[in-house]
Amino acid sequence: MGLILYDTGDDIDECLDVLDWNKAIGTAIGYRMFDVDYEDGGFLYDARQEGWQSCLPWPLQEGKKNMSAVRGSAISRSRRDWLVMTALFMLAAAAPAGAGDAENAELAQELTNPVADLVTVPIQMNFDQNIGPADDGTRITTNVQPVIPFDVGEDWNLITRTIVPVVYQDEVFPGGGSQFGLGDINLSLFFSPKQPTASGITWGAGPVILLPSATDSKLGARKWGAGPAAVGLALRGPWTVGILANHVWSFAGDDDRPDISNTFMQPFVAHTWPSAWTASVQTETSYNWKTEQWSVPVNAALSRLVMFGKLPVSLQGGVGYWLESPDNGPEGFRFRLQANIVLPR
Repeated sequence: MGLILYDTGDDIDECLDVLDWNKAIGTAIGYRMFDVDYEDGGFLYDARQEGWQSCLPWPLQEGKKNMSAVRGSAISRSRRDWLVMTALFMLAAAAPAGAGDAENAELAQELTNPVADLVTVPIQMNFDQNIGPADDGTRITTNVQPVIPFDVGEDWNLITRTIVPVVYQDEVFPGGGSQFGLGDINLSLFFSPKQPTASGITWGAGPVILLPSATDSKLGARKWGAGPAAVGLALRGPWTVGILANHVWSFAGDDDRPDISNTFMQPFVAHTWPSAWTASVQTETSYNWKTEQWSVPVNAALSRLVMFGKLPVSLQGGVGYWLESPDNGPEGFRFRLQANIVLPR
């Protein structure tokens, strides 16, 4: 049994006409993988000797160094692409915001409030690396996070915050190849007073619900979950300081999967300038009470509110570092890009 890599630019169909193969097992970044079973139990000979130069087969026994080089090259390309995308986002954000800078700055600071009375659609991309037992895994998570407020009487709002993750991951599970699809959806419902308290505190509280919506068993927990959620913050001049927290317990789902008891805490601080630039620092700390393990990424970001016609959009680029992660979790630096679209209510 051997794992053979082929350049996708070559004629794969021509190769398959010659090779004795069983099934395709997935697609890696820039390469196709095939699980090949030979009747003689050996590995593929150098097919170039037969004139099939386009096949470029690499036997597993002789090609481990080549396979590592391919994987390293793919990760390097991903890092480079993220750096380029971050630079493009920052260049776009540096464009003149127009005559309404003061209004833009006010809106930019409102966007630092998780329970602001605004309809927004943040689209957030996160790149994490060094995942899995061999630290070979990478993951790109695109979170689509619509925030929709509803009036509940004269004094209260109901703020719905939904996180819909779209995940691509590679080599996270040994021998598992790559997965792409929808992860588990997280829905938070915050009941929040329309006006801050006398001391200037804005707060909200309500339930959080975990939905087992993952399209692949490796992308989700296969559990239903629920628990309490709360947020509190204060705006002091250009500063916003606050914390969002929740706890989720599983109550139904696949009996063969581990139960969930996770605490999530997101303290944050942000500063907004009159030019509608905002700098922020936050953590997305979680503690798994079942495994007694912490996840502590610290993220720093820079964003600016710009106008696309009459549509306000906050463009953000950021970098983070995993101070602590669970066994087989991500390590080192992480990267983030976000576009937060403000829609009319």
